[in-house]
Amino acid sequence: MDNATYTALTRQSGLANEMRVVANNIANASTTGFRAEGVIFSEYVNALGNDHDSLSMATARVRDTMEAQGALKQTNATFDLAIEGDGFFLIQTPNGERLTRAGHFTPNQNGDLVTADGFPVLDAGGAPVFVPTGAGPVVIGADGVVSAGGQLVGQVGLVVPNNPQGLTREGGTRFVAPDGFDVAPDARVVQGFLEGSNVNPTLEIARMIEVQRAYELGQSFLDKEDERIRAVMQAMGR
Repeated sequence: MDNATYTALTRQSGLANEMRVVANNIANASTTGFRAEGVIFSEYVNALGNDHDSLSMATARVRDTMEAQGALKQTNATFDLAIEGDGFFLIQTPNGERLTRAGHFTPNQNGDLVTADGFPVLDAGGAPVFVPTGAGPVVIGADGVVSAGGQLVGQVGLVVPNNPQGLTREGGTRFVAPDGFDVAPDARVVQGFLEGSNVNPTLEIARMIEVQRAYELGQSFLDKEDERIRAVMQAMGR
């Protein structure tokens, strides 16, 4: 297989990966706290030795999370929280601490604030946020401080990853921060609101059409290259 075919195949693989990302974005256009993704094409270079030129091919394995803020929707629910600015809620999962922008929370039977999946919401120090029942109206301030009946009972943790480009998506709205995280200095909590997905469906559909056309063009090239190679082999066999 010659270099032109290898190059076309790696391009097709990258376009197929990008199509999956676009389809996932469209499917989550209405998911609370969802962050759209993009695909970054990069160059892979392999040295073949002193007597040969290096081999260079494109690959599309890096996913880039879009950081644009989603629209805020008012729900008036006491434990629905949204974040304005850069930052994430800190939650505890069976696999460790994770970051999320999905702020649809509720107290469980023990009074711990949990996500829709039942994962505890943490403060900045990594401790579960406890909300006592029957203590009076619950108010959550812009800094995440939780008070019940006028008494301070805890604070919802707001953090930012040390390396935003290193975030790894785990599930639809949860992220792993392998390089760690710190307290978010400028994030602001808005009680009674939820942040919607930051996916722009119109742009994603246009992007899907563009990727599909590029894939079809690449497939046409591969078909013609296959016909060329077959014709050469037939001519040599005569």
